[in-house]
Amino acid sequence: MVEMVSRPYASAFEKFAAGKSEILCLSADLTSSCEIDGFRDRHPDQFLSMGMAEQNMLSFAGGLGLAGFRPFIHTFGVFMYRRPYDQLMASIAYPRRKVRLMGFLPGVTTPGGMTHQSIEDISVMRSIPNMTILETGDATEVESICEAADSIDGPVWCRVLRGSVPRLFDTPIKVGEMRVLSEGTDILVVSSGISTEEAMRARSALADAGLSIRHIHLHTIKPFDHRQLLDHIGSVKHGVVTLENHVTEGGVGSLVAETMADAGVGKRLVRLGLKDTYAHGGSRAYLMRYYGLDALALVGGIEDLMGASFGITEDDLATARVDDVHSLVKAEAL
Repeated sequence: MVEMVSRPYASAFEKFAAGKSEILCLSADLTSSCEIDGFRDRHPDQFLSMGMAEQNMLSFAGGLGLAGFRPFIHTFGVFMYRRPYDQLMASIAYPRRKVRLMGFLPGVTTPGGMTHQSIEDISVMRSIPNMTILETGDATEVESICEAADSIDGPVWCRVLRGSVPRLFDTPIKVGEMRVLSEGTDILVVSSGISTEEAMRARSALADAGLSIRHIHLHTIKPFDHRQLLDHIGSVKHGVVTLENHVTEGGVGSLVAETMADAGVGKRLVRLGLKDTYAHGGSRAYLMRYYGLDALALVGGIEDLMGASFGITEDDLATARVDDVHSLVKAEAL
């Protein structure tokens, strides 16, 4: 049974930041939704409420960085790059300010529909010079995201999970590394974020079908160790399947495709993720099934790559985790 951790970011950020005067906590009117309301109440001298004015907040954070502070900005990821893109580029990325952009509700982790789902943020951030990209996939990575981000000499984009988060790993994020979760020889599965839990659900059923799966999990998307990925690809016979909570263009699938193309690797690649579409509202499990981001979609992707059917059904997969109903956890479901 997977251990579930309640609000790991709330306690981790407070433990990390409390008493460090150079670290300031900025909020864009989503303080409780980003789990920093306790920090606000107990450490008011380190907290700044910037209101629903994200463009101003990013410019302000750039100024704080110039003055020697290390601001941690908190809001839903989608509001941190779509609205203030110019300020992000000019005030933070270009001058390499030590601003830590903590983006909540990555991809389909919210029922809020396209206005609240950051589904193309990785592709945007990968194209911005000087930007580091980290993504959390479990409670341990959420608990270690602040220290990892603050180790970077420059801006950092973080995809942060909130609420009730599973504990899948027992070691913290080490920037620039990738987690090797299984060392098979047939297919390489590359996953990130919440997609890793789904990939783990499929592994035993795939093994029972006679497939040896090599599975790596990415928490660091930029900078990226291309050589290590090529070594993993070279260790499997048939090819690679990527699974991500993001559009397939510009995200992990593109990162792997570019690495393979640059090195002249001729193996097949199947990229699973949102396919040129916005996601509508719904529960996380429903959206992952509907848009082909879950364990069964991974099985289908491997069948496509292999040109074979393994007869694996939902009943063969490890038990799916069912989240609490959003309206019970948080009245506005956001």
